[in-house]
Amino acid sequence: MSSSSAPSASSPSSAGLAYASAAFAWWGLFPLYFRLVSTVPAAQVLSHRVVWCLLFLCVLLSARRQWRWLGEVVRQPRVLAAFAASALLIGANWLLYIWAVLAGHVLEASLGYFITPLVNVLLGMTLLHERLRRAQWIALAFAAAGVVWLTLQAGRPPWIALGLAVTFGAYGLLRKVAVLGALEGLTLETMLLLPIAGVR
Repeated sequence: MSSSSAPSASSPSSAGLAYASAAFAWWGLFPLYFRLVSTVPAAQVLSHRVVWCLLFLCVLLSARRQWRWLGEVVRQPRVLAAFAASALLIGANWLLYIWAVLAGHVLEASLGYFITPLVNVLLGMTLLHERLRRAQWIALAFAAAGVVWLTLQAGRPPWIALGLAVTFGAYGLLRKVAVLGALEGLTLETMLLLPIAGVR
């Protein structure tokens, strides 16, 4: 096989890095947007997110003709229950994050997502029996030291940050063992949150 026709081993990881960087940059801009709509209650902001996200997902799945999975899922109560739990977790996480930004706790909200990897590691080791390499332990120690330092600087327990980290970590655990792909799972979660969003 010639070098021109051989697949590039680095292209998938490069694309993944680009997507991740774009996602984190976009997420980092959210506080600026939320401050522009600071007169809108956090629950109402979340409701709009659910409604418009579901509309976008429905258009996307319809364009891809990717709805077969839904009929199979509705006949599996355990799968529905698992996604109902993950939907409530991510909904609580979003609501807490939006409220924290609107209330002026942007730094503590950011700390929550800095703590999240530590929660992920804890859940992975205790529930999924994963093991860390030496370099990973060192990285974990540095991250934990950073969290302790920021907490001492704040002078009080970071309850908002811990709430964000626990809800997002538990959500990540449920999605790790989920039977649906990312797009289908997000659609199902958003569908399950829609009745709650409609109350607003």
